[in-house]
Amino acid sequence: MDPLVIGIAGGTGSGKTTVTNAILEKLDKTRVVVIQHDSYYRDLSAHGGVTPDHVNFDHPDSLETPLLIQHIKDLKGGKPIYQPMYNFTTHRRMDSECELEPREIIIIDGILIFVDRELRELMDIKIFVDTDADERLIRRIRRDILERGRSVESVMQQYMSTVKPMHLEFVEPSKHWADIIIPRGAQNIVAIDMVVSKIAMMLRGNRD
Repeated sequence: MDPLVIGIAGGTGSGKTTVTNAILEKLDKTRVVVIQHDSYYRDLSAHGGVTPDHVNFDHPDSLETPLLIQHIKDLKGGKPIYQPMYNFTTHRRMDSECELEPREIIIIDGILIFVDRELRELMDIKIFVDTDADERLIRRIRRDILERGRSVESVMQQYMSTVKPMHLEFVEPSKHWADIIIPRGAQNIVAIDMVVSKIAMMLRGNRD
């Protein structure tokens, strides 16, 4: 049976991971593998020796998307993959990798996953989580301070210099490719239930 590939995109702090988890709660988790596009950030050494404050981490080129595409193809072909692991504090890939086994459902979570056509065309369902910009910014500040050891000043500087411009250039226009747009994120229970019903229907179709 050909695996079902679901892409969940949206701006920084939009609640993509929360929506992913809400969907997972209503599915058999043993049938699902989740891949974070963030895991495919290029190591700092790939940026020509510049310091992190001079790297645009919100541009598609900062991610090794071709490797992600190959990994999705491998999973669809029934092969396990070794997903890279990224340290957001040091901006470097870790020595260890995460082994992921093929499953019936593959969920890809990331800000820029609809930008690359080849990656986009691997998806059976494309979901865009649409959240107010002010709320996204607040979540971004909270996450980067508590989880990634950043200062408020550095988060705001990055937001104004790269996050917001790249959102307007790449993320927001990619909404055009979404099959389903979920406003208010995981709080939108009706939309979550509709997505889960669609997944169940497509899985039944795969078996026929």
